[in-house]
Amino acid sequence: MNHQTVENSQSLIMRLCAKRFAALINTYNRGVSIVRGIADDPSSSTDEKLRRLENIRQAFLHPQTDDDYPAAKKLGKMFVTENLDASLFLDVLRGYEQNAGAPHIRIWEELLGYCRALAAPEGRLILALYNERVSAVLPMEQLCIVCYLVDYLGRIKKDVSLQKRCLIPADIMQKYDVRPGDFGLNYTTPGADKILLELCGRIEKILKDVNMLPGQITNFTLRLKICVILSLTNSMLQKYKRIDFLQNPPCLNMADWLWAFVFGGLSAVKRKLFGQGHVL
Repeated sequence: MNHQTVENSQSLIMRLCAKRFAALINTYNRGVSIVRGIADDPSSSTDEKLRRLENIRQAFLHPQTDDDYPAAKKLGKMFVTENLDASLFLDVLRGYEQNAGAPHIRIWEELLGYCRALAAPEGRLILALYNERVSAVLPMEQLCIVCYLVDYLGRIKKDVSLQKRCLIPADIMQKYDVRPGDFGLNYTTPGADKILLELCGRIEKILKDVNMLPGQITNFTLRLKICVILSLTNSMLQKYKRIDFLQNPPCLNMADWLWAFVFGGLSAVKRKLFGQGHVL
């Protein structure tokens, strides 16, 4: 792999799972992809989107029925077999129901709640599959939020242009006199650049709290993968600070991946031996 675009950064979370979980994860990803596609469908009204999302909910909760959405029914059966909490998928559905109505985000805390609804269930699913400790749930949710935000920064131009949706909190845009349409331009205005830097700073603060996550993970392979993802995410944030992200969205290159595997691996080993240390 030579490059990993920022648009795929959120999918890094699902790479945490071992191959033995592949069937469940693939079905889960398929279900989430269908839900996302419905919420982002520009040809459907909000009411139509909500109706289709409710049909998926019913197919997931009642997989023995003859309704449509076979992926949701298959996922529902898998959740019953693996004795998984239904909220791990239903929370995603609720998040995209909000997304279907082009949400208006007023403040930073609302954006975090929005990202938690859409992304955090994936992290909780991974912890459940590995039977990890409850103490890992909160930092894992924060990691999912960070990955979602980093991913969003890379697709904000597409979101504004195609979906007519901007998740940047209104109070931050007002602070720098920026309008949502500014993020659909082919260049970054001074105000948008200031917003980007502020958002990167806020994401980095969350990332510092996430540094405790590897120390809460008992499975070494899972801990190693988390350290690698933390390193890659930090690399993306540094790139955002240096590049006009609307004109030229940054991507992860081979050097970033090599750095992540080397120093992320060292961090994982250090935590295994000493139970402490920060991800490099």
